[in-house]
Amino acid sequence: MPTDSAAPSPAHAHAHDQTHGHPSPDPRRWKALALICAAQFMLVLDVTVVNVALPALAIDLDLGRTALTWVVTAYTLCFGGLMLLGGRLSDALGARRVLLTGLALFTAASLACGLAPNAGVLLGGRIVQGVGAALLSPAALALVTTMFHGPERPRALGVWAAIGGTGSAVGVLLGGALTSGPGWPWIFYVNVPVGLAVLATLPRFVRSTATATAKPAKRSGGLDIPGALLVTTATGALVYGLVTAGDSGWTSTATLLPLLGALALYGAFAATERKTRTPLMDLRMFTRRPVVAGSLLMLVATALLISFFFLGSMHLQHVHRLDALRTGLLFLPVALTTAIGAHLGSRLVSTAGPRVCATAGLTVAALGCLPLVLVDPATGPWTTLLPSLATASLGLGAVFVTATTTALGLIAPHEAGLASGIVNTFHELGGSIGVALVSTLALTTTTAPTPTPTGLTTAYTLCTVTAAAAALASPLLIPSGRPHMTGGPHGMH
Repeated sequence: MPTDSAAPSPAHAHAHDQTHGHPSPDPRRWKALALICAAQFMLVLDVTVVNVALPALAIDLDLGRTALTWVVTAYTLCFGGLMLLGGRLSDALGARRVLLTGLALFTAASLACGLAPNAGVLLGGRIVQGVGAALLSPAALALVTTMFHGPERPRALGVWAAIGGTGSAVGVLLGGALTSGPGWPWIFYVNVPVGLAVLATLPRFVRSTATATAKPAKRSGGLDIPGALLVTTATGALVYGLVTAGDSGWTSTATLLPLLGALALYGAFAATERKTRTPLMDLRMFTRRPVVAGSLLMLVATALLISFFFLGSMHLQHVHRLDALRTGLLFLPVALTTAIGAHLGSRLVSTAGPRVCATAGLTVAALGCLPLVLVDPATGPWTTLLPSLATASLGLGAVFVTATTTALGLIAPHEAGLASGIVNTFHELGGSIGVALVSTLALTTTTAPTPTPTGLTTAYTLCTVTAAAAALASPLLIPSGRPHMTGGPHGMH
């Protein structure tokens, strides 16, 4: 199942995609793959696992709407903003070392989140989780691509890709079960034994020499830390402005200043990337139409899907008074239709081309969400919310595949790694921006934030209009033609 949508890959996979001159295969490689996938699974899980627990978190820690929004966005913001830097560090310092460092950070931060007595500790923990994920994920993929060669590599990368798709489905179910059972801290505690087990056993199965990527390290030359900090801070300012608009209004100084600050910081990031000898993001890639199209598709699709999980969780628990477990169960079909859409999209994109696939997928997403604009939010969830979100997610699954294949299958193979890093950065940042916007529209600003009927309708209207506008823009934005397989991790759709 194609799931680049949920299993981010770094810009550096292609650097390890050598088809000759590789060492003899390590007999422990499949066991190592299982451990690496377990680590990656936790990262994917933590994007969706918190959504179902949000109402419980708000009550127990006295979180207002702003703090509650940051519980979701702080993680995806740091994960996406620092992922390219994580890939560079993996090349420079060795993938095994960076993976273990990221995993240790993520595990410790998960424990801190579970123990959090207040909003400050919880948000700090989520930020460190995001930093750990940004180190772990690119390093994990680099290890997979260096350990497997020839016909084994597509099989290993297929296992890796499947982790992303199942992670979001398991996330909502596990989040509901743990929140209803032992309580919300366990959505974080569950990472601790897994993290410790992988930390203890992985060094035995992965040789450090297998990850000493000397050639890429020489080529990268240095680390663009200012670039990573600028792009993360810029997106943080953007999210802050979008969240503040719900409290202060769209034209208030408190909203406009961070939004203008974000623009200035993005400008500074672009200037830095042009001047530095080893830029984090090669901005010339944005002159490639397929990369721009794929990145925007990924941004829109992720923003919509993560918004659905956020809004739906609030809708079901506050309006329909369902408990966390039933909410998680109700979301399972939504996660599964996303996977089905991705599978169908992988067929359609190779037969009809990305332009048709993206337009069709976004049209289905818009039509699926439309009933939620027209009916009362109090109408039964089985007849309105579930069918609507499941249908919309079916369309989005196809868009995720199209985003990746457009960006990577319509450009020169040697540029696939750079394009992959950009698209996956847009994936994480899309989730942050989407949640910030729908939270501003749908939730009240009280200390125990609840969705209002008008707010929910407005937020669903924004989702519908966004999907429809993207559907109309897709035939103009996406180049014609069929994707070719690049040989990298994304070439398996």
